[in-house]
Amino acid sequence: MATTSKAPTSALRADARRNRDAVLAAARERLAKDGLDGPIEDIARTAGVGVGTVYRHFPSKGDLIAALVRDRFERLAERTAQALAEDDPWAAFCDLIRFSAERQVRDRALSQFLAQQPELGYHNAVETGLADLTAQLIANAQRAGGMRKDAVVEDVPTLVCGLGAVTAGAAGAMPELNWERYVEIMLDGLRAPGVNKLPPPRASIPR
Repeated sequence: MATTSKAPTSALRADARRNRDAVLAAARERLAKDGLDGPIEDIARTAGVGVGTVYRHFPSKGDLIAALVRDRFERLAERTAQALAEDDPWAAFCDLIRFSAERQVRDRALSQFLAQQPELGYHNAVETGLADLTAQLIANAQRAGGMRKDAVVEDVPTLVCGLGAVTAGAAGAMPELNWERYVEIMLDGLRAPGVNKLPPPRASIPR
C-alpha cells in the first residue's frame, strides 16, 4: 500500500519562521526606502516568497508595519540598556539620541509612522521598557550635571516625533535635510543648565 510522506512538524515550523524572518527583513528594506505605501508585492518579491505567504504571517499591512515598529523599539530598548552601563550618562544619552535619529532618518516608513501615529510610538516605548530605561538614563544624566534639571522623559518622544514629521514631510520634496544639525541643536536645548525655564509637560507617557 502506498504511503504519503509528511514533513515533521518541527521542520514546518522552522520553515515558517524562516519565511517570517525573510518577510520582516524584506519589509524593513523596502519600506525604509518606499515608505508606508510600499506595495506588499515588492516585499514578497524581495523576500523570495509569494504574496499569500506574507499574508499568512501578517493578515494586514498594518500588522506587518506594527511588527517592524515593535522590532525597532525593542532594539532601541536594548541600546538604551547598554547606555545605562556607560560611565558618562550625558554622553551616553547624546550618543543614544544620535543613534536613534540616524536610523529614523534612513527609515522613511518609521518617520511616517511616528509622525502619523505618535500614540502607538508611546505604547511601544512603554511595552518594550524603552520609556523606563530612558527615564533612568535621564535621571542619571541630571544627577551627573550634564542634563538640565527640568527635562523629563516625555521630551524625548516629542523631539523624536518632531524629527519624524520633518523628515517624513520632506521626503522627495527637497534635498536631504541636515539632520545632524537638527539633533545637535535639540541636544543643546537639553544640556545643563538650560537658559530658559521650560513650561510644565502637558501629558505623561502612559504607563
